[in-house]
Amino acid sequence: MAEQRFAGQVGLVAGGASGIGRAIARRLHAEGAQVVAGDLNVEGLEALAAELGDRFAWVRTDVTQEADAEALVALAATRFGRLDLAFNVAGASRPGYIVDLAEADWDFTVDLCLKGVFLGMKHQARQMMRQAAEGTGAAATPAAGGAGGAIVNISSLNAHVPMHAGSAYVAAKAGVEMLSRNGALEFAPFGIRVNAVLPGLVQTPLTRRHFDNPDAHAAFMERIPLGRAAQPEEIAGPALFLASADAAYVSGASLLVDGAWAVSGYPDMRPFRGPVAWNAR
Repeated sequence: MAEQRFAGQVGLVAGGASGIGRAIARRLHAEGAQVVAGDLNVEGLEALAAELGDRFAWVRTDVTQEADAEALVALAATRFGRLDLAFNVAGASRPGYIVDLAEADWDFTVDLCLKGVFLGMKHQARQMMRQAAEGTGAAATPAAGGAGGAIVNISSLNAHVPMHAGSAYVAAKAGVEMLSRNGALEFAPFGIRVNAVLPGLVQTPLTRRHFDNPDAHAAFMERIPLGRAAQPEEIAGPALFLASADAAYVSGASLLVDGAWAVSGYPDMRPFRGPVAWNAR
């Protein structure tokens, strides 16, 4: 039986239907938490509900819409009574070189990866602050990793390392890292901790193209000293550590979980993206 670090606590996962978010939701549940998850992937959420049972609730969620972000938090409060832990995971990218990138593709990527985290944090922190004022929530749970709660945001190695055709994604993920630090500063008086996890290459549905292309996969492996991609569960573990009582004095931190990739740099993705389309002539 898994260690029950989160018994009696309520955790929320925005982007919980697949990949890293699904791994976090499953691990939270296995360690005793009641879990709510939101995602646009309703089929994935339904499958997770069938697996996890009564201690799991879900709602279709577009994290870029404030009403949806608020409704996901409200589900935690109404179904399970409070919110102690929150994980903002949802993300995707529409790549393109800066001179080629459509405004709509920039907006899609930045809204999903950065605005979605902002909206999630806003309403997650409001709920935790209400609980702190009422003397409920994590403050009433001695095992909790923060007197008011804990928020963990999934940023990326690309917050530090640029990549060809990735300007919107790297800008958004760098924003998530600094937004997490600002949240740590603003929420500290309420006992709410905020930290970021910065994964490297993780084998998920969103990164399948890198694994389906042998040349691209080889280019990544040349850069990762540990010689392999991470599995979603290997990101869930560090994320749950940051939410746990073991990290009770950790806030405003950025945890790289990248197989030592950051020390070697990003592969040249131009062979896999093609040439710049725009022509100055």
